[in-house]
Amino acid sequence: MAFAGAAAASLSSSAPSILLVSAVTPPPRLLPTSSILSPVYSARPKRPPTLSCNAAAATVAAAAAGKPGSWRDLCSLNAWVVRDYRRLVDAVGALEPRLRGLTDERLRAKTDEFRARLARGETLADVQAEAFAVVREAARRTLGMRHFDVQIIGGAVLHDGCIAEMKTGEGKTLVSTLAAYLNALTSEGVHVVTVNDYLAQRDAEWMGRVHRFLGLSVGLIQAGMKADERRANYRCDITYTNNSELGFDYLRDNLSRNKEQLVMRWPTPFHFAIVDEVDSVLIDEGRNPLLISGEDNRDAARYPVAAKVADLLMEGVHYIVELKSNNIDLTEDGVTCAEMILETNDLWDENDPWARFVMNALKAKEFYRRDVQYIVRDGKALIINELTGRVEPKRRWSDGIHQAVEAKEGLKIQEKEFLKMFKTPVIEVPTNLPNIRVDLPIQAFATARGKWQYVRAEVESMFHLGRPVLVGTTSVESSEYLSDLLKARNIPHNVLNARPKYAAREAEIVAQAGRKHAITISTNMAGRGTDIILGGNPKMLAKEIIEDNVLPFLTHEPPDVETVGESTSHKGLSKIKLGPSSLGLLAKAAIIAKYVQRSERNEWPFQKAKSTIAESVEMSHTIGMEKLQNRLAEESEMYPLCDTIGLAYLTVLRDCEIHCSTEGAEVKALGGLHVIGTSLHESRRIDNQLRGRAGRQGDPGSTRFMVSLQDEMFRKFNLDTEWAVRLISRITNDEDIAIESNAVVKQLLGLQINAEKYYFGIRKSLVEFDEVLEVQRKHVYNLRQVILSGDSESCSEQIFQYMQAVADDIILGNADPQKPPNTWKLANLLDEFGSLGGTLLDEPFKEIQEEDLLSSLEQIHEYGPVNVDNFTLPNMPVSPNSFRGIWKRTSSMMRWLAICVDDASKKGRYTYIVNMLRKYFGDFLIATYLDAVQESRYDDAYIRGIEREILLKTLDTLWKDHLVNMNKLSSAVNVRSFGHRNPLEEYKIDGCRFFISMLSATRRLTVESLLHYWSSPMESEEIFNTGDK
Repeated sequence: MAFAGAAAASLSSSAPSILLVSAVTPPPRLLPTSSILSPVYSARPKRPPTLSCNAAAATVAAAAAGKPGSWRDLCSLNAWVVRDYRRLVDAVGALEPRLRGLTDERLRAKTDEFRARLARGETLADVQAEAFAVVREAARRTLGMRHFDVQIIGGAVLHDGCIAEMKTGEGKTLVSTLAAYLNALTSEGVHVVTVNDYLAQRDAEWMGRVHRFLGLSVGLIQAGMKADERRANYRCDITYTNNSELGFDYLRDNLSRNKEQLVMRWPTPFHFAIVDEVDSVLIDEGRNPLLISGEDNRDAARYPVAAKVADLLMEGVHYIVELKSNNIDLTEDGVTCAEMILETNDLWDENDPWARFVMNALKAKEFYRRDVQYIVRDGKALIINELTGRVEPKRRWSDGIHQAVEAKEGLKIQEKEFLKMFKTPVIEVPTNLPNIRVDLPIQAFATARGKWQYVRAEVESMFHLGRPVLVGTTSVESSEYLSDLLKARNIPHNVLNARPKYAAREAEIVAQAGRKHAITISTNMAGRGTDIILGGNPKMLAKEIIEDNVLPFLTHEPPDVETVGESTSHKGLSKIKLGPSSLGLLAKAAIIAKYVQRSERNEWPFQKAKSTIAESVEMSHTIGMEKLQNRLAEESEMYPLCDTIGLAYLTVLRDCEIHCSTEGAEVKALGGLHVIGTSLHESRRIDNQLRGRAGRQGDPGSTRFMVSLQDEMFRKFNLDTEWAVRLISRITNDEDIAIESNAVVKQLLGLQINAEKYYFGIRKSLVEFDEVLEVQRKHVYNLRQVILSGDSESCSEQIFQYMQAVADDIILGNADPQKPPNTWKLANLLDEFGSLGGTLLDEPFKEIQEEDLLSSLEQIHEYGPVNVDNFTLPNMPVSPNSFRGIWKRTSSMMRWLAICVDDASKKGRYTYIVNMLRKYFGDFLIATYLDAVQESRYDDAYIRGIEREILLKTLDTLWKDHLVNMNKLSSAVNVRSFGHRNPLEEYKIDGCRFFISMLSATRRLTVESLLHYWSSPMESEEIFNTGDK
């Protein structure tokens, strides 16, 4: 599938919110595995893509308001697109009154009605308006949420194959239900892809209520699931997962040796996908693509040694650090010193290659900092996503970097994993209400100390005022540094970063972040998945109250801080006033919990108790207060724990809603949420994601960025700090004073724009290079599917093709059709054939002498051109069971052979003799193989299993080697630019040669393995099974 190259550029200065990608063709390059963009890429877009994201936004906003845009918009392609969307919104709105009158059963029956209409030949476009109206009504009934008109537009944008750019808090999660439901009607499967397991589980439970209400099956893929669970969930109408799980399941399926092990919907695993946080997944992580390959275990011992060498080398003396490109250059002294330590004459010696390990060790030392790029937990180095602040336990850095980091920390060296990227066009969806947020000017500081003191002072000022504050930091290290500053001033606050004790209570922390006097310090907020609601989130607060009152009676097991996190700080926050009904039901729930806990023989584990409460809360939303009260009145059970907890939750929720509404009004009067950014990111879009946390749904709010000239981005991109310091010194002599100079800010923002351009260039180059590999990847994966899923005839056909191709390669490598047979290398030709099959071909080819073969060819030359299919070589041995060798080949095989005969070889005077040799030796190989298989007397199922296993094992082995070679080639071709050659063109040319060579080697090794196996099946089986282990 193809994506517009301008997509990344258009995203660089905006803050998108959710992405949808639909694919009906082979796999998207994922990858991979963060503020939500809502796009969908469709292979059949019904409307043309937009030309300008900004123009689209203005036009869509005008259309949503029912007003025409400017004359430029009216003349643009966007105007026609938006006009179509507006008509859809009107059509959906017109259906709403009729659908409200339907019972739940009749509304649910609409799904079967739509599917029946599609089966009769109608298209998704024909049912789109009514389907969207049905989803809107179902969401109103199940979630108490009605899609806004702009959300209907967002759903249409997604269905039409574009990225829907939505501001934070505009309900992008609800938007996804529209396109997901519509495309699930085809029963071909829809994937809703989020950035982490938490969001996937939350959306499957939350939005899944809408889909389940309408009769669709909803699946969930989570880390640690077994293959059977994954297979069942992928076969649901709608499957929620994260980008890593989806990508790795696809890759694992393409490494499987047995079709029963496949978990996805083959042969078409990808029909339609909605990718949440597309900007982070496909752009920000796009400059660090991961690939699949294996690391030679023999190299594992080199990493710790290289780490010790790196410790001994000194920056500036032995190596030079290039921060911008994350590169290390060894000096002559550094090379000499490293060679002396390692006792080698050449670091780059191919037979004893130490250079790569030393360079990676130096990169791990200089660029990969603990608690910034990674944390160490349970003996593993876990990557921190710099964009979301989350730990990503399944990701690993490529090219040996992760092993180098592990060696630096003294951890066990592990294996590598990989991932990919793509892009798409963008349409900005307007906000439901005007944005009244105030973005204050950037403040610059000469030193980091001055910046952090000002951040602390502004937080303290806002705290005393009563305004909630969200402080965005770029690393675990900086978030904890600011936390220490606030603790020194006795300012209560919560921290949200990658450490388990904080990350485990993410939802609770974010739920409190909009309350009066709340202070929250967080690493990047992209992908947090929970809106900051002014006054607090009543549902999360009610659940927290239930846990505080019930958990101590349900279990005495202390919570594992690493699993469930530290308790959220409530200091400085107003206490929620609960009514008598809430207090009574809480007391009742506590008493029942205490009884249930005592009546159990074994004490409840903490996690079981917490899960029981969570299930009770979820159940209460589905059943409702009235039905719960009726159930409790009729309850035969003496101590109905779950129903009591559910009713207590709904009663407490009512009090929380009143409290949060009152407190929210107070916070709005104070100015709303105040967001502080402590550093500029390398993309303005990431900064806008943080800003977007304030001012959601028309709320008031403000933002302020504070930066210092010592920030990492400015050091990395070579800011002229001397110039900036001189300019600041003209304004003030105090280096810790904030500066709002336009000249300084303009310089800093210009540097940020340069960083965006630099990384865009890297992403563009990665995609261009990966497109070359993508063609090869598709060929190999399609070939695997043919082998894995094909019937016995297609598997045999593949083997016969390989045997004929190997015969062709040997003959064409030794016989030139433009020269007479007496100049051909016939002895070498016979030796190559004799060495192919072990004992199977030893005897037959010992009987064939070079002189006999030459004599036979000369006789053919005397006869002149003959019909290849009806002629044999005179005076040559007849292949065993030759009839089968000729006729066993299928019609498609014959067509393939005809193409080879016509196109593969050079034309010349002796072409017909070469073709005769090809036909004879190819037929000889096939017939010899079939004869050996028949003599083994194994049943067909066993034979086909061995054939399939050898085909896949050989292909996988050589494909992995090919990936390693292509990776080396991508580095090597850059040097050729010094010779005025285009590295990309060089990569294409040499990559094609590598691939052709790999396919040829695959055929040769497969044929050799099959012939050797059947020359001695019992012995080969033992070796084969041992090799697998």
